[in-house]
Amino acid sequence: MEEKIAFETIGKKIEELESRISKLEILIAAQPPKLTQKKLSLREFVLSKKPNTEAQVGLLIGYYLEHFEGKTSFTAKDISDGFRLAKEPVPANVSDIIFKNAKKAFIDETKEKTGGIKSWTLTNSGIQEIEGGGNPSKPK
Repeated sequence: MEEKIAFETIGKKIEELESRISKLEILIAAQPPKLTQKKLSLREFVLSKKPNTEAQVGLLIGYYLEHFEGKTSFTAKDISDGFRLAKEPVPANVSDIIFKNAKKAFIDETKEKTGGIKSWTLTNSGIQEIEGGGNPSKPK
């Protein structure tokens, strides 16, 4: 008699667990899986564009700062720090890199300064140079 009660109790518990599992399976099936995409690192971005010159790397860093980091402008220090983050040799004269990109109208000086330092922003030409695909110096 006691065995029969024990089996009935076990049977009820199994039914309860099966019911709970069914409800959980329905909830899981109703929710789309959450896919998290790893953020593209500055190094990965620079390497994907295969730049040939320091000026090209500097332009890519400026683009990355604006489009991936959400900055509205960048400074020479930001570019210098970007070279470090991209694990690229930091040029002796980062200002020269900025000048070369400004001369090609890829970047332009902003009116406001960041911490008393000149700030720069990409121009449409600079954005098109990069988004055109491949190496930023090659014609599209």
